[in-house]
Amino acid sequence: MRYKTGFNKKQTTPIPKYLDEYIPQDHICRIIHAFTNNLDMNKLGYKYAQPNTTGNKPYDPKMMLNLYIYGYLHRIRSSRRLQAETTKNLEVMWLTDEQTPDDKTIANFRSDNTKALKQTFRAFTLVIND
Repeated sequence: MRYKTGFNKKQTTPIPKYLDEYIPQDHICRIIHAFTNNLDMNKLGYKYAQPNTTGNKPYDPKMMLNLYIYGYLHRIRSSRRLQAETTKNLEVMWLTDEQTPDDKTIANFRSDNTKALKQTFRAFTLVIND
C-alpha cells in the first residue's frame, strides 16, 4: 500500500502573490488594524508616538499595538512567542507589515506603555462588545 502524497515543493502553485489576499475581509486582524489606525497615540500617552528626529528609528507604536492586541486575543503573553509569530504566522505578518521586532523590543513596548495599554484595551473591549 502506498502513502498519500502532497504537492511537489518545487512545482508552481496558484498561491496568492500578495499577503493581503491571505486575510479575509471580515477577519479580526482587519478589525485590529482599523481600530489602531483610528487611535490618537499622543493623547493616549504612547512612547514614541512622536519619533525623534535623530538616532535609530523606533517601531511605529500602532504596529506594536497591533502585535500586542493580536497576542492578547490569542493568549500569547510571552514576548518571545510573539516575536516567533512575526516570522511564521501570516496574520501577524500582515498586521506588522512583515516587520520583526525582537522579544526585548516587544517587552519594552509593554513596560513603557502600561497606562496607555490599559486605556486602549478598555476602548477596544467597548468596540468589540458593541
